[in-house]
Amino acid sequence: MVAASASAAVAVVSGGRVTALDTPQPAAAPTRTVGGSVLQIVAHPDDDLFFMNPDLSRSLTSGHALTTAYLTAGESDGVNAARGPHFKDPRPAADRGRYAEARQNGIRAAYAQMATGDRTSPWKRSAVETAGGGHAEIDVLVSRPQISLVWLQLGEARTVTGYRPDSLRGLWEGRIPRLEAQLASGSPVTTPFAYTKDEVVATIAGVLERFRPTTIRMQDPTPGRHPRSGKFTDHQDHMYGARFAQAAAARYERFPDRPHYSVQNYLGYLNSALPHALDPATANAKLRIVKTYAWMDKEDYCGSPAGCGDRKVAARPTGANWVQSQRYTRGESTSWLVEGAEGGLYAFAVLDGRMAVWHRTGPQGRWTGPDLLPGPGLDPGASAARMPDGRVAVFGTRTTLGQRAADYRRDVVFAVQDIPGGPFGSWQSLGSPETADATGTSAISGPAPVTLDGSGRLAVYVRDARRTLRVREQLPQGGWTPWLRLGGTDLMGEPVVTKDASGRRYVTATTPRTVLSWYQQFPGGRLTGPHPTGLPPTTLPLSAAPEGDGIRLFFRKPDSGAVRTVTLAPGAGKALVSPVREVGGTAGYGAVSAAGGLLTGRVAGGTVGVSPLAGPPAWSESEMLFAGSPASAAESTGPATTAVLGLDAKLHWTTYPPGSVQGGRPQPWRPAVTEPQDRP
Repeated sequence: MVAASASAAVAVVSGGRVTALDTPQPAAAPTRTVGGSVLQIVAHPDDDLFFMNPDLSRSLTSGHALTTAYLTAGESDGVNAARGPHFKDPRPAADRGRYAEARQNGIRAAYAQMATGDRTSPWKRSAVETAGGGHAEIDVLVSRPQISLVWLQLGEARTVTGYRPDSLRGLWEGRIPRLEAQLASGSPVTTPFAYTKDEVVATIAGVLERFRPTTIRMQDPTPGRHPRSGKFTDHQDHMYGARFAQAAAARYERFPDRPHYSVQNYLGYLNSALPHALDPATANAKLRIVKTYAWMDKEDYCGSPAGCGDRKVAARPTGANWVQSQRYTRGESTSWLVEGAEGGLYAFAVLDGRMAVWHRTGPQGRWTGPDLLPGPGLDPGASAARMPDGRVAVFGTRTTLGQRAADYRRDVVFAVQDIPGGPFGSWQSLGSPETADATGTSAISGPAPVTLDGSGRLAVYVRDARRTLRVREQLPQGGWTPWLRLGGTDLMGEPVVTKDASGRRYVTATTPRTVLSWYQQFPGGRLTGPHPTGLPPTTLPLSAAPEGDGIRLFFRKPDSGAVRTVTLAPGAGKALVSPVREVGGTAGYGAVSAAGGLLTGRVAGGTVGVSPLAGPPAWSESEMLFAGSPASAAESTGPATTAVLGLDAKLHWTTYPPGSVQGGRPQPWRPAVTEPQDRP
C-alpha cells in the first residue's frame, strides 16, 4: 500500500505558492443521492481533463470522494511555451523538471476551480513511500479533503507512437529492467527512484488499497491501430499505462476487506476523427477548465518560477477536437437486464473483475445479490439473452494478462444457466477473431448475443480490430462455427442485435458517418448486408428494440446530445428507414436504453434521466451519477423497469407503475439490495 513516510515533506500551496498551514473552513458539501469513491488512473496530466471530463467535473461537484493518479510526469521536451498561429511565447530553455511542475500547477488549479470555483484554493502536499519502493506526491484539496491527486512521476515516452525503450511500453515489453522517475521541480518528492514492471503494478495497487475506490476510471488498454497506417490510434503511454492499471486492479482483486468496484474505460485520441459527442454548453464548460490548466491569462497567481499551467496546451486548448467529446470504450451495451423464465429479472455487471448477478423474482419480489460468478479478468460490460427454453445466457470479454507482454489477449466468454431459474454454469470461451496482441489486435468490441430463429442456438457478434463485423454461431449438432466475416468498413463501438415481432434478426453498427445494417428478409433466412441506412452521423452508441414488423433504433445527435429514433425494416438491398424524430430529453451523452415505453439515459448533468417515449421530449432527472450504460426491461406481468450501476458499485433501479407510462413519472431511484449480500 501507499504508506505515509515518517519524514514526509508537507506543505500547503495556493496554486504553486507555499503558505502557512492555516486550514480554512471546509466548503459546504454538495448533496448527492449515491455514495461511493472514484479513482482515476491516467498516463499524463491533462488526460483526465480531455478524455474523462465531464464525468470528472460531475463527480467533483456531486461530492463524491475522487482521486486521480498520474503515472508519468508528462515532461515531454521540457519547454513550457505556446507556439502556433495565435501564440508566439518566448521559447525558454528546456527543463523537464520545471515543465512537469508547471503541469502539476495547472492540474491543481483546474481541480480547485471545478470543486470550489476558485483556482487558487489551497492544497496540502506530501511525499509518501509507495508499495513499489519509491515515492509519490499526494496533494489534498484543503477545503474538500476527499479530493486528492497522486503524482507517481515516472518518465514518459516523449513520443506518441515512436518506439523509445525508456517508457511504460518498454518496461511492459521487457525492453528495459527499470523505468526511471522524472521528478517535478518544487515537488516534496526529492529522492530519485526507479521501478521494475512488477514494482509499478505494486505501486498502483497500493494506491487502490489506500483510496479504496468503488469506481475505477482508466484509459483504453486496447485502442487498436489505424486500418490503413497501422499506427496506434492513441498515445502509447495511454495504452500501456492502462495495461499497468489493469494488472494493478487484478492484484487489488485479491486484497481483503475492500469494497466492490467497477471499471470504466475511456476513448483517447480517436475522438479526433469522430462526431462531437457533447452539447455546446457542456463542451464550453469543459473548455473553460482546460483553459485554466493551460494558464491562458498568464497571470502569476501561483508564484511558481515554472509557471502556473501548461502553455503547450494554450496553443490549442480544444486539443484535436477532444474537448467536444467524451466516450467509453467498454460497457456500451444496454442489454444487461433480462427477464427470466419465472417472470423475474436478472441484472449483470462486472464487479471486481468478475461477473456479478442480481435477481428479482417477479415484479413484487425482492432483489438478491450480487452473486459473483467464478472466474477473474472480465472486462467492463455485459450482455444477456434469454433462450427459448427460459434459460438466461450472459456474455462478456475477458483479458488475459499473461506472464509475458506477448501473452496479453482478450477473448469472448459466456455462461448459461443449467436450468431455467437455476445457477449459471462455468465460463465457456469463444476465443477471438484476433489471435495475438502483437499488433494491437485485442481491440475487439463487447459481444452482442442473440438466439437463432427459435432453435435455441446462440450467435454472438463483435466488431474486430479491423473494424469489420464478425460472428460465431452454434451449430445444430453442437459446437460453433469459426469466426465468420460479415463485412462493413470503419465500424466503431459495439454492434447491436435484436429481432422483430416475426423473429427476423437485425444487426446494426455505427461508422463515423452513418449506420450500417444487416438483416434477414424472413425468419430463418440468410443474414444479408451490410445495407446502407442513409442515416446521418451519430455520437456512436446505438440501442434497439422490437417494434411491429421492424425494429426501432435509438442514438444521439452530434453537437447536441438529443436522443433521436427511427424504425428500420428489411428492404431490397437497402434498409427501409422512417424519418428521424427526437424523443426523450435534450442534451446528454452515452447510450440510452428503451423498453415498455420508457427511455433512460445520461442527461447533460451526467445523472440518470427517464422519459416516456410518447409526448414531448423531457427527462425526469435524478441526482445520481452512474457507470456504464443504463438497461431497461418490460416485464410480461408487471411494470417497465430500468436500472443502472451507481458509482457506489451497487445496482439501482426504478419503475413506471403499470398503465402510467403515458404522462407518468418514475418512482424514486433506490438500491436493489439495501444491505449488500456479497457472495464471492
